[in-house]
Amino acid sequence: MKYGLFGINNDLCADPSVMKTVSIAAEDAGFESLWTGEHVVLPDPQAPPSPAPPLTDMVHPSTALSFIAAVTSTIKLGTGITLLAQRNPVVLAKEMAGLDHLSGGRLLFGIGAGYLKAEFDALGVNFEERGARTDEYIPAMRELWTSDAPSFKGRFVNFSGIQSRPKPAQAGGPPIHVGGGSKAAFRRAVQACDGWYGFAMDHDITRRCLDGLAEAAQKYERPSSLGKLEISITPRGRPDDDFFAGFADLGVDRLILLQGGRNATERVAFLEDVARRYIEPA
Repeated sequence: MKYGLFGINNDLCADPSVMKTVSIAAEDAGFESLWTGEHVVLPDPQAPPSPAPPLTDMVHPSTALSFIAAVTSTIKLGTGITLLAQRNPVVLAKEMAGLDHLSGGRLLFGIGAGYLKAEFDALGVNFEERGARTDEYIPAMRELWTSDAPSFKGRFVNFSGIQSRPKPAQAGGPPIHVGGGSKAAFRRAVQACDGWYGFAMDHDITRRCLDGLAEAAQKYERPSSLGKLEISITPRGRPDDDFFAGFADLGVDRLILLQGGRNATERVAFLEDVARRYIEPA
């Protein structure tokens, strides 16, 4: 398995000195990737299903990852996840292409439809349309990343006679990893994405989601250009030998770990311990 580290832009890691220290330490320790979280706004007061208190510091993903790209050289940079339906896809395609270009092709583009209605309301985006927007924005963004004469006509986005440069460093654009445990997310993963990302899952929930993906694969055609669907999980639970082995046995390709530690020193010690026990030297 590959190992990533989640929350590189949140809470303690929103401090630029901590973000830099942890990012460099993760690269030195052999972690494959660093992942941001994203919420443009959080409901105040917090109420389910909001994931964090309203005063939680959360640096915008592309801002944080551009900063990290400048202080690292090889570690991949993941958005975990960008709430695609909340964004203008033409602007977002430009933003992500620039990040991939500046980082030398290190972007992993994690997306999701979103689930906080209060956030959609603040942004003026129809909450009920989030699934349809997500489905449409994926091919629209890929068109901008790959076509020499980009053109797209859809329900929510239309363009032609334009250019958006530079293109991403990665041919075809950055790999797209979609999150979510719904049937729609499984279908979206199979039909349109390079990978699927499950957040805060134990072995049993992961197994059920993998069964859901397998069922979707029987119902929907997967373009051959996408290749094998890569599975990434941010696990919950105590990180011991059985914990890691269980995900490996399920066929998980990447574990994106929640950080441990109350300060930068403890967080670096956490990832160094994980690396020493589970990451093979390059």
